[in-house]
This record gives sequence, C-alpha cells and structure tokens, in this order.
Amino acid sequence: MIKTGAHLLGNLECRILLVDDEETFLEALSQRLEIRGLTVCSVASGEEALAQVEEQNFDVIVLDLCMPGIDGIETLKHLKEEDPDAEIIILTGHASVTSGIKAMKLGAEDFLTKPVDIGVLLETITVAKEKKMLVLEKKSQEEIRKIIINKGW
Repeated sequence: MIKTGAHLLGNLECRILLVDDEETFLEALSQRLEIRGLTVCSVASGEEALAQVEEQNFDVIVLDLCMPGIDGIETLKHLKEEDPDAEIIILTGHASVTSGIKAMKLGAEDFLTKPVDIGVLLETITVAKEKKMLVLEKKSQEEIRKIIINKGW
C-alpha cells in the first residue's frame, strides 16, 4: 500500500517554516503543503527565517541553500546555534556532494533536491516531526525525573 503524505502525517499538527528566495516556488509549495493540512509560514530570506524563529516555534524548517544575503548554510548554522534540536531539511536546486555533506555535518536532518516529489518531502517532514517529538518527550521525562529527585517524592 502506498502512503500519501497526508496519511503519513495523520492527525499530527505540523508547523513548517519554508525558506526560499524563489517566490513562485515558495507560494506553490506552501499551497501544496497547506492543502495536505500543514500549517506553513514562508519567508524569502535567511534573515527573515531567523526573525520568524525568534517569534514562533516550528516543528520543521525547510531551507534553500542558495539565497542572497545570508545563504542557507549560514542560516542553518545560526538556527542550530539558537536551537540545537531544530529539525531542518535542506531543499535546493543547487545541490552538490560538498554542500550536502556540509549541511548534514551542521545538523540538517535531510538533503533534498528540486524538483522534489511532494510525497518524498512529506515523508521527510514526517520523519523530522517524529524525531522532534521524541526529543521533546525525552527532555520532558528528564525534567520530571529531576523534579521528583529534588522534591524527594
């Protein structure tokens, strides 16, 4: 049985930040993800992405590499410095082995090339969202354990 992106995401609420300087692509991808039930915020630069992350939380960030101003690699570095647990997927039309390795070493969850199959992107988003949920659950359990130890219960 083939799973569609909507089926993969199930009832999970998923907040996505799309970062790409190609406005037509950004609008089209935003619409395709929103139709499938995701909440999407889209911005056209690394600077705007950093500002958005300061204002709100995202489950997954989909980031282009080649942008004017702060490029995708620099944006990735800043995002990971601010939130090491941020789930970031690189989606670029200018892929190279070198840029892919560099992005993964800096903490990108995955590296996809344009044009991307929407099913592949949704599956990658689902995996990233699940990973983030596990990290948050583990942190919550650690906090609860610390509270119990400190309170002596």
